[in-house]
Amino acid sequence: MHSMKNNDPEIHSLIQQEEQRQAKKIRLIASENYVSKAILEASGSILTNKYSEGYAGKRYYEGQQIVDQIEELAIKRAKDLFGAEHVNVQPYSGSPANMAVYLAFLKPGDTILGMALPHGGHLTHGAKVSISGKYFDAQSYELDRETGRLNYDAIRQKAKDVKPKIIIAGHSAYPRIPDFKIFREIADEVGALLMVDMAHFAGLVAGGVHPSPVPYADVVTTTTHKSLRGPRGAMILCKQKHAAAIDKAVFPGVQGGPHDSTTAAIAVALKEASSDSFKDYAAQVVKNASVLATSLMEKGFHLITEGTENHLLLVDLTNKGLSGKQAAKALDKAGIVMNCNAVPYDTRKPFDPSGIRMGTPAITSRGFKEKEIIQVSEFIDQVVHNFEDEQFLQQTAEKVEKLCSAFPAPGLEHL
Repeated sequence: MHSMKNNDPEIHSLIQQEEQRQAKKIRLIASENYVSKAILEASGSILTNKYSEGYAGKRYYEGQQIVDQIEELAIKRAKDLFGAEHVNVQPYSGSPANMAVYLAFLKPGDTILGMALPHGGHLTHGAKVSISGKYFDAQSYELDRETGRLNYDAIRQKAKDVKPKIIIAGHSAYPRIPDFKIFREIADEVGALLMVDMAHFAGLVAGGVHPSPVPYADVVTTTTHKSLRGPRGAMILCKQKHAAAIDKAVFPGVQGGPHDSTTAAIAVALKEASSDSFKDYAAQVVKNASVLATSLMEKGFHLITEGTENHLLLVDLTNKGLSGKQAAKALDKAGIVMNCNAVPYDTRKPFDPSGIRMGTPAITSRGFKEKEIIQVSEFIDQVVHNFEDEQFLQQTAEKVEKLCSAFPAPGLEHL
């Protein structure tokens, strides 16, 4: 980054500091990952100079001969990878993608039914603080109080009671696999469209270690980062009969021209996700999460649903005598990065909830396997029991850095 160093040394320095942070810390934020150098190169390419309102072959600006090929290639790769009839690769991120779906099929005040935010849903699934909860009659289903799992009988009854136009499946903090077949049946019973937000587990679907929602859903939205290990972008996959409505909702409905550099990076990520090595990575993500869950439970941690089937864990720290925010801040000082998170039926406030959420995609991308996962669980346990001991946290951070140095992060091998 010689040009940046000369032109803007302040930003250059900050980026270098972030490189060091990502290289030296154990990153357990479930929505984060490491992308390859090829994806970094595409994201930072001269395609950022381009403006491409419209779709391939139907642009409003000239000079789209190359960009059209890039977008068509990204679409083809997404169709092949996920078995989708139609794909739109233009959404800027997951939230705009979800808004586009609502715009395509709803009017203000229409009813939607999604997982409650404190129970593992996403802001855009109808949370009252989100536009999805302000513009629509947003109804929520909750997890079973005893098991912490989806209660499909209760969801079915809720759907019959509120008669939503769209039922939303998918999550941001649920450690189990939804039953898409049952969601399809419920949607059909009440005459609703079924939308699945697979932003968190798209990489697991691509890697063949998580059931695909594509055969069951009318529309599937996903980010292209998280477990899919691509750039910060999004896609909408849908049945062919919904293609025109979805495309019109994305552009000109909720956004203008796509970010062509991101589109190219998505295409690269999709090619990587079709490889055998990506399948190995996806399988290891799930294995690492399972090992981490088992090890933490053996140390007395209370995991929601008593384990995991995907890439993430949700831990209720009530029995450990500290809040999720206290734990997350202490762990960060110790070189282990995750986020505090509400747990189902949490009695604490959202900014300082009872739980922490962690995921294994990023550490799997840098090569951690079962042995290292056991070490990570020991670090977490020790920090939670010494969360106010600043000297201990610093000593742990040094141990973490030593462990990380043996596993260079993708894109950061030069450090």
